[in-house]
Amino acid sequence: MPDVLLLALLVVAIATGWWLGRRERRHRGTSPAPPALARDYFVGLNYLLNDQQDQAIETFIGALEVNSDTVETHLALGNLFRNRSEADRALKIHQNLLARPTLTADQSERVQLELSRDFLALGLLDRAERLLEGLVRDAHDDELRGSARRLLIDLLEREREWQAALDVALPKMVRQHDDIRRAAAHWLCELAEEERHSASPVLARRHLRQALATDARCVRANLLLAAMAHDTGHYKQAIKLLKRIPEQDATYTPLMLEPLAHAYRLLDDEEGLIRCLRELLEQAPSTAVISLLAETLHHQGREQDALDLIREQLERRPSLEAIHQLLSLSRRHGREADERIDLLERHTLTLVRARPRHRCRRCGFATETLHWQCPRCRNWGTMQPIDAPDEG
Repeated sequence: MPDVLLLALLVVAIATGWWLGRRERRHRGTSPAPPALARDYFVGLNYLLNDQQDQAIETFIGALEVNSDTVETHLALGNLFRNRSEADRALKIHQNLLARPTLTADQSERVQLELSRDFLALGLLDRAERLLEGLVRDAHDDELRGSARRLLIDLLEREREWQAALDVALPKMVRQHDDIRRAAAHWLCELAEEERHSASPVLARRHLRQALATDARCVRANLLLAAMAHDTGHYKQAIKLLKRIPEQDATYTPLMLEPLAHAYRLLDDEEGLIRCLRELLEQAPSTAVISLLAETLHHQGREQDALDLIREQLERRPSLEAIHQLLSLSRRHGREADERIDLLERHTLTLVRARPRHRCRRCGFATETLHWQCPRCRNWGTMQPIDAPDEG
């Protein structure tokens, strides 16, 4: 960040020097360039060379008049302040710019876009929303209108206005941009969750089907549809929906295992569960699937099969979770049951529980709880289960 800041300040210094030189050429032959401006410029450079960046910024601002030649430089300074988490100072610069009658229509729209970013950074969402709605409606430049639309979508997400976000996101944006498509599917899932909790299952299912039509890889939609089928006693339908998840994205297989096992057990069909888990292992080996399969075999009294399965897993893909399960099954099977084994089992369990269970594939943020929108980078559908915790 310091390197970026220094580069930005150097650009500002160059722009200021260029503008002063141009001003001097304009006055040559008529009147001399104002000496105070040139003096301010060199004072600002001196501050910059002595790593006094705050003083350099203030000096350059004082040296620049607001006119058509210096709008870009003022915008750069405002962005510099906002990037330094000084959005209040950026706001003053952009408000001062917007008050100038000499701005062209295009310049005015650019300043309004930057002002809306300042308002967002300061948490003044209502003011940002009004500016962005005006730009989305009236802006002449298509690229600027697109930037305003994305900012407005971000704002509506923060306010949890899911339907409004869907209304702002044009079908063309949903088709062309993967991030908007994933986000739109999750907004529909958010609406479905609200409707599910307000006892509107028909509307909830409609929104979940729309989510899958928007993004066929939306695992969350199938999880919610399966949960709703389970709630109404349609356990076979729930199993059918859950089995689609590995085809959508195999990394989310661990999320389906608990509801899958619960549905099979309510149908009194543990053999069906075992067959399903073995099929999942053939499709994509998974520590979570092996763990559930071993527990199911143990529950059926097939302790030796369970132990052999875990040992085979350790040979192929060592993990702390598999070691803990082997110790646990060995103790319950009556083997090597002594204080040392008990101690190892307790400590491996502590280590397994201390590790994160989910990680964002985009920014690397790790957490115990699954968030469908990453709390750090705010991307939708990028938080994934970590299959083997020791790999986290």
